[in-house]
Amino acid sequence: MTTLTQSMFDAIACYDTPTICNALELIVPERRGFGFTRSQLNCVRPALKPMVGLARTATIVAEHGSAEDPAIVAQRRSDYYGYIADGDLPRIVLMQDLDPVPGIGAFWGEVNSNIHLGLGCLGVVTNGSVRDLDDLASGFQVLAGVIGPSHCHVHVENFAQQVNVHGMLVSHDDVIHADLHGAVVVPADAVAKIPETVDLISRREKVILDAAKAPGFNIDKLRDAMGQQADIH
Repeated sequence: MTTLTQSMFDAIACYDTPTICNALELIVPERRGFGFTRSQLNCVRPALKPMVGLARTATIVAEHGSAEDPAIVAQRRSDYYGYIADGDLPRIVLMQDLDPVPGIGAFWGEVNSNIHLGLGCLGVVTNGSVRDLDDLASGFQVLAGVIGPSHCHVHVENFAQQVNVHGMLVSHDDVIHADLHGAVVVPADAVAKIPETVDLISRREKVILDAAKAPGFNIDKLRDAMGQQADIH
């Protein structure tokens, strides 16, 4: 079992999420067609650097109130916060809105962004909604499917189970890399291999980019550069 460390997270946080996806295409080619968000998300703070953390998963409903005893609902929310707080490495919340039309009610706003940041979370990726855009906790990243005004009847349905956020299946403690482009699940045993793989990709791309930017670029020079690229290992 791979032991993950903060330094390993720091080493891949300097790359954007598309670069991580490129690296995974070489490290785990069988993952090429899945493991990433498939729909555009609203990135509240596109200027923030990419976030890397362990997944904390939850589901919510907002369209209607819970039929359970209010005390049970309140206890579940308290237990959810305890779940979020548990861990030494940074966490990222992956929250699936189960409503037929996700986003009618926002779980995320000024209060929850501050609570989660204080409990060690870097941000959230959700198909649900976010509000209070001007009052979100400083430095807390939000990738949300919807921007809306109300929290309606929003309540936590479950947590610590597999969720599906915009086509990306996520389980508890999965490694998540996310930025303004979206999010991807990074296999734990691939994390340490990413820096050297990115370096290889960068050296291969440099041959093409240098040729494309040089005066007199044409199809023959492109084909020559493509041949040189194939020899880089």
